[in-house]
Amino acid sequence: MAVGFVLISAAPAKEHVVYNKLSEVPEIEEIHPLFGEYDLIAKIKADDFERLGDIVVNKIRSIDGVIDTKTLTGTKF
Repeated sequence: MAVGFVLISAAPAKEHVVYNKLSEVPEIEEIHPLFGEYDLIAKIKADDFERLGDIVVNKIRSIDGVIDTKTLTGTKF
């Protein structure tokens, strides 16, 4: 299982639209609005890191209003 946290920058006045579209992606477990450099953070779970990358590129970055993303992957200690 791969876990990722995606920091998302949205175009001005598109934050709600992006949030609503993200909520339709089944692999996204949590979405939280942020203040600061990024507008939203999404927690993703996927079978492996290849699938995680596919979700970021094809399901998140393709949303109209998404300007930039930064993906952080989780690990176990």
